[in-house]
Amino acid sequence: MTSRIAIIFRNRSAKKFYFGHGEGGRDMKIFIDSAKLYEIEEAYSSGFLDGVTTNPSLLKAAVDELKAKGQEVDLAQYIERILTVAKGTPVSLEVTEYTYQKMVEQARKIYERFNPIGNNVYIKIPINPIFEGAEADEFDGLKAIQELSDENIPVNCTLIFTPEQALLAAKAGAAFVSPFAGRIDDYIRSQNAIQFNKPDYFPAQGIWKDNQALEDNGIVSGIDLVEQIVEIFLRYELTAEVLAASLRNARQVREAALAGADIATLPLYVIKDLVSHHKTREGMEKFTGDVIPEYLEIIQ
Repeated sequence: MTSRIAIIFRNRSAKKFYFGHGEGGRDMKIFIDSAKLYEIEEAYSSGFLDGVTTNPSLLKAAVDELKAKGQEVDLAQYIERILTVAKGTPVSLEVTEYTYQKMVEQARKIYERFNPIGNNVYIKIPINPIFEGAEADEFDGLKAIQELSDENIPVNCTLIFTPEQALLAAKAGAAFVSPFAGRIDDYIRSQNAIQFNKPDYFPAQGIWKDNQALEDNGIVSGIDLVEQIVEIFLRYELTAEVLAASLRNARQVREAALAGADIATLPLYVIKDLVSHHKTREGMEKFTGDVIPEYLEIIQ
């Protein structure tokens, strides 16, 4: 049984694979996926954070938490505080409309209202805004991306679940394309009646049953989705950055980096997991326990 990921490791040139999507030697950027100001501030205090992604659901959760504590919240001022903390790095703010013209109009208002704060607003536009009851067209997202990009309003194209969606978003001019890796993993498990918790690891090579990988239209995992998008972008020299979203654990972040993702956006608990290992903690306990007084006298 040979996984597609294993084949990639063997067959792709080392330079192309390890340098990922973009110029050789560039680091994968780390964003925090949160609208909770205290989480964003804590993450930025690390010194290595590169951006923020939010959405209406995350903003609602953050505001509801503050209101439950009896605090009054001015949402506009709250967003301004996020942009100020993240000044110099991208912050994605999402539209709530779903038709082409209304998405464009709302995106312009968001950008005009908030971009002057830190010159760092990116507008999140869904690749396809169609849902049951929506009076929209399948191409409304792409049309909105193209118009906003033509106006130099940077777009983060969201809700991507196939490489072809990412390809079209990049062609339309999106600055970022966001494949939802974790949600693909959830979907594959749900479709196959596999019980799981969201932080559970999902193998990059997929889950195999009867000598066949469980898959969604040729995608065997969220990391496989990211990798296929990166491969297409490299092949056709597309400049949109691949933003791996919905990553649920540190191992998945590692695999997104190996797959060539330009950016990984993570909840705070995953960011903290990136620097954690039980042997590191064990080593610290031993080292601090072994310090002799003479050494302290020398260095203090």
